[in-house]
Amino acid sequence: MCRVLEVSKSGYYDWVDRPESMRAKRHRELMVKIRLAHIESRKIYGSPRIHGDLVDQGEKVGRNTIAFLMRRANIQSKVHKRFVVTTDSRKTKQPADNILDGVFTSEHPNQKWVSDVTYIPTRKGWLYLSAIMDIYSRMIIGWSMGESNNSELVENALQMAITNRINFRGVILHSDQGVQYASTSYQQLLSDLGIICSMSRKGNCWDNAPMESFFHSLKTEWVVFEDYKTRSEARASLFGYIELFYNRKRRHSALKYKSPQAFEIARVVP
Repeated sequence: MCRVLEVSKSGYYDWVDRPESMRAKRHRELMVKIRLAHIESRKIYGSPRIHGDLVDQGEKVGRNTIAFLMRRANIQSKVHKRFVVTTDSRKTKQPADNILDGVFTSEHPNQKWVSDVTYIPTRKGWLYLSAIMDIYSRMIIGWSMGESNNSELVENALQMAITNRINFRGVILHSDQGVQYASTSYQQLLSDLGIICSMSRKGNCWDNAPMESFFHSLKTEWVVFEDYKTRSEARASLFGYIELFYNRKRRHSALKYKSPQAFEIARVVP
C-alpha cells in the first residue's frame, strides 16, 4: 500500500500513531450535533438554521464552519422549489384599499395581520387551508382547514386568531381579493370585530408576500414529501407543521434565525 501510494513506511506508522488533533476532535463532535439537528428538522435545515440550533445549545462556532462541515459530509437541505397561485378574484367587485401597501414590518404584535388560502392535494381530493399570520413575529395565529374554499373557511381562521390574541381591535388584516374575503359575512365579521380590511392589487402576489412565503415553505419543506391518502391524514400532518414545527421550532431569517414563538417570548407579547 505504501509503495502504491508512494508513502514511506515510517511516515505511515507515524501517521497511525499520531493522536487525533484538537481540531479534528472538535469537528467530529460538531458533526454529531449537526447530523442530529438536521434529522430533527426532517432534513429541512441548511447551515444558517443548524448554526442557530447549535448556538442555542451553547456551542461557540461560526456559521462558515458549520457550512464547511456540512459540505464535506454532503449534508444539505432537501427543500424543493415549487409555487402555486390559488387566488380567484374574478368575481370581486369592490375590493378594499391596499392599506398595508407592501410594508411587511411591525414594531408590535397585533398591528398587522395577513391571510391567504392554499390547497393541499390528497388522494381523496383537495384540502383547503386558510391561515393568518402576525407580521410582527411571522407566527401563524389562526388557521382553518376544509373541503371548500369559502367564506366559512376564512372566518374560522379569523375566529381562531382572535381567540389566540387580545387587543386586536384596530389591527389591519390584509388578504388578496378572493371572493371569500369579499363576501358579505366575512366583511361583516371584520366590522363587528373592529378589524380594518386591506386587500392586494388584483393578480399581484407580492402584495401578500409573507403569506406566499409561508405557503411556499409549507409545501416545499413538508407537503411535497408526503402522499396523503385522506384529508384527515393531511390535517394531522399540517397541524404538526404549523403548531409543532413552524411556530415553535422553525428558525426564520427575518427574525435573526429565531422561531416565531422564541421571538415573541423574547419581546413579550401584550
